[in-house]
Amino acid sequence: MRAMVLDAPGRPLRLVGLPEPVPGAGDLLVRVAACGVCRTDLHIVDGELPNPKLPLIPGHQIVGVVATAGSGALRFRPGDRVGIPWLGGSCGRCRFCTAGHENLCDEARYTGYQLDGGFAELCVADARFCFPLPAGYPDLEAAPLLCAGLIGFRAYRMAVTPGGAGEVRRIGLFGFGASAHLVAQLARHEGREVFAFTRPGDEAAMGFARRLGCAWAGGTDEAPPAELDAAILFAPAGELVPAALARVGKGGVVVCAGIHMSDLPSFPYRLLWGERIVRSVANLTRQDGEDFLAVAPRVPIRTTVTAWPLEGANDALASLRAGAFTGAAVVRVAGS
Repeated sequence: MRAMVLDAPGRPLRLVGLPEPVPGAGDLLVRVAACGVCRTDLHIVDGELPNPKLPLIPGHQIVGVVATAGSGALRFRPGDRVGIPWLGGSCGRCRFCTAGHENLCDEARYTGYQLDGGFAELCVADARFCFPLPAGYPDLEAAPLLCAGLIGFRAYRMAVTPGGAGEVRRIGLFGFGASAHLVAQLARHEGREVFAFTRPGDEAAMGFARRLGCAWAGGTDEAPPAELDAAILFAPAGELVPAALARVGKGGVVVCAGIHMSDLPSFPYRLLWGERIVRSVANLTRQDGEDFLAVAPRVPIRTTVTAWPLEGANDALASLRAGAFTGAAVVRVAGS
């Protein structure tokens, strides 16, 4: 099979031919149609996340069709379309797993990080951690739902769930990329005002946000026209935490949605005072996936994608790093 392989952090991915992987007990062998390109892939390739499996096939927003199923993998059958997300496995025994917080499991393994991912023609995944995908989403459009959507959804629920000082009517999204453009649609569907914060001067992203119904769009160096009740940070920039705190009212919630973020600068206590809350999102649970993939077609959430061929995965990563497109990046592998 053809695959794009990372040999060491900081190096370009290399197109290679590899033997077909063999599914073990409980696994699926999936013929990959498309795989989303995530900022987490950048963090792995750039060496910002430690100790990846090497050599590694990155990619963790995988859409494909089951080719074969290992013994005991009874949930899916050959020919079924499935999605493979970031969370590839957990121990199932620890205090986190047994309490429904498998996203915090110390023994969790992640697709495209400790497990080979979807920048390849074939991929093996634990059937228990795969999802059936809603009809109506072609392969390319379905791929971003599996991380940009799932992580965005988990972050959004943290931002709007009671725990602050009251109802969340106005929500700010810092970094208007793959996740934010999906969350904005859900928030608008639920009747909330969305305020989009982009890189200063990024008129393309601002226009994109306005077309999706955001009440306001501007740079992260600008003040919105109204005080926010909550904010989600999708941009991995620690300096935006105090900026977001300065824009939410008392009792407001700031959710940091990335798996990696640059260090937070010191900031005056007055920005946190007033029972403001700062919290992070760590990975996702299978329940997040079931819930979001049920909600997405009801909104309906539409994904905006830019596609590259498998051998163009390095170009896709470079374009993501540069912010050279709006929406989500996807690698087209076969038949999508």
